Amino acid sequence: MEDEIKTWLADIRQAITEINDFLPDQKNFYEFKKDLKTKRAIERNVEIIGEAANRVLKQLPDIAITDIKKIIDTRNRIIHGYDSVSNEIIWAIVVKHLPKLYEEVTALLK
Repeated sequence: MEDEIKTWLADIRQAITEINDFLPDQKNFYEFKKDLKTKRAIERNVEIIGEAANRVLKQLPDIAITDIKKIIDTRNRIIHGYDSVSNEIIWAIVVKHLPKLYEEVTALLK
């Protein structure tokens, strides 16, 4: 695997780590909804994840990352359709999808 691809995968992993650091240990959707700074920080990191995933996919179209195209679509939706991204969507990404993505990226970096 090329160093550039490893860098992008490391960027994805770092963005997920930052998202987890922004949230308290007890993840609470209602607290998340009220915290504009945390929401924006998480959205920004989801954008970074999507952009890095897009770069990886262009270089390695058969990369073993589940739903990589959906990850990229989410990034585009946040950037271009920001008014259609709900708190529920972002929350679902954080609690349901990012743990698996973290595991996949970590495995690819080994």
